[in-house]
Amino acid sequence: MMDEYAYVNGKKLRKGFTTGTCATAATVAALSMILNQEREEKVTVHTASGVEVTMDVHNPSFGPEEATAAIEKDGGDDADATHGLLIYSTVTLLPDQTEIEIDGGQGVGRVTEKGLACDVGMAAINPTPRRMIEQHVRKIIGPNCGARVIISVPGGEETAKLTYNSRLGIIGGISILGTTGIVNPMSEESWKAAITIELTMLYNQGHRSVVLVPGNYGEDFATNTVGIPAGRIVNMSNFVGHVLKEVQRIGFTKVLMIGHMGKFVKVAAGIFSTHSKDSDARMETLVANLALMGAPMELLKKVDKCLTTEAAGTAIKEFSYEGVYQVLADKIKARSERLLRYRKPEVNIEVVVFGTEEGYLASTQPLEQIKEEWT
Repeated sequence: MMDEYAYVNGKKLRKGFTTGTCATAATVAALSMILNQEREEKVTVHTASGVEVTMDVHNPSFGPEEATAAIEKDGGDDADATHGLLIYSTVTLLPDQTEIEIDGGQGVGRVTEKGLACDVGMAAINPTPRRMIEQHVRKIIGPNCGARVIISVPGGEETAKLTYNSRLGIIGGISILGTTGIVNPMSEESWKAAITIELTMLYNQGHRSVVLVPGNYGEDFATNTVGIPAGRIVNMSNFVGHVLKEVQRIGFTKVLMIGHMGKFVKVAAGIFSTHSKDSDARMETLVANLALMGAPMELLKKVDKCLTTEAAGTAIKEFSYEGVYQVLADKIKARSERLLRYRKPEVNIEVVVFGTEEGYLASTQPLEQIKEEWT
């Protein structure tokens, strides 16, 4: 049995289960009901990492050769958009064949773009959950019988709007995911994995350049002001260093980074994890660079007392030191390229920074040139 808790930053947090584990458990419960011709209240399966788990069965129904069961998705203390959904499996025995067919029904998305783990047209049931479902089914029915397994998730289509699926070309529902079968609370790994999938998909579609933004503000500015198509933009969140290394590992050679000064000023100081829980040197970085430009002590003290880069921007404008933004944009480019300099391929990085009030602030190439090249 697994340890039910993980300790993150001194907090005791409960682990959960992936949609893949839930789909596997629902399949085993349905199959057991066909073979035993009785309702199942609990089911025990092994996750992809080999952990044995027992789960409650919901809404069981069965007949001589077909049965349906559901398992409630429990994300533990890392509850995501799919937490609380019922993951259904309908299993039909196929005694005249030996193949095990696995497909998605209502609420499970369909792949519409190349570059994902599943081929275009397939249900978005990732390879590990498919393998676990097939292994459990084969172990139960033996080598001389086949089965059809349909995974469905009522409410999945609506829930998918809260996920990355539409960006990845997965339409009509959620994905059935999981590499270990266990959800570790407050883990950033699944988020990073989704970004890698998006980058890989773009690369497999033939792109060798990519636009990276740190959030929705960056995406809005990239599309509405710069005019870049949404399909070329990847949201890297706060994982600037991680995503840049993934971009290089996958094989991209050109990057355009577009972001709000409040995030990107940290990168100018060589900080590549920009979440406030990890770092905050915004005012210190502004003060240091303004001082190098010869800014008066009055401005430096004003900026030092500011809580946001927007407030600092007001003081910077008052003293006519807006040139600091170009200095910072150039440093963001230099720092980012330096992070990747000892690896191949060589990656050329351009940068655009903006503010909420002022809009465009600076870029490493003229903005019109960037628009011409990237739109």
